[in-house]
Amino acid sequence: MASGQTATSRIFAIRTTAGQERNVALLIERRCLAKKIPVKAIISPQDVSGYVFLETSGPNIVNIAIEDVKHVKGWVAGKVNFEDINKFIMPKPVVEIVDVNDKVEIVAGPFKGMAAKVTRVDKAKSEVTLELLEAPYTLPITVHAEQVKLVSRGEPPKPEAKAVAPESERERKTDIFEAFGKLEEE
Repeated sequence: MASGQTATSRIFAIRTTAGQERNVALLIERRCLAKKIPVKAIISPQDVSGYVFLETSGPNIVNIAIEDVKHVKGWVAGKVNFEDINKFIMPKPVVEIVDVNDKVEIVAGPFKGMAAKVTRVDKAKSEVTLELLEAPYTLPITVHAEQVKLVSRGEPPKPEAKAVAPESERERKTDIFEAFGKLEEE
């Protein structure tokens, strides 16, 4: 290869046994280091089940890297676009993830380690208002969204239902309004 040229790298998807993605990534890494296989990156996103991604220059290197590796079922023909896996690599802001009634753990600040329930989310300021679960009384606190970690999803907040008056009451109200209208006309 000439000194001004570089090999283009591509991303390939490796099928694995579900739940073994991290182990497969570690086994491939060890194999690549031991045999000096030119793999640039091994990606095992938590949100993707059954797949590990390899960044390398070609499919022949993928075959060498995954040959006889336990829990590898094969690889998907073709390349994967970086934009397709970028959403799994880039972490989402916590303020986008949490919602009202979710249970969170406070990971920084004076209340570190305490469990809380989200009562309000302010996405503009990137703040969440919490109600401490371990406090003997209701103690609402507002912290930066990066200071909490989602533990479990709560029930979504129920929209307030408007009380519907029975048909006869609606008619009576209408009659009252008509009566006031007649009085104003007189």
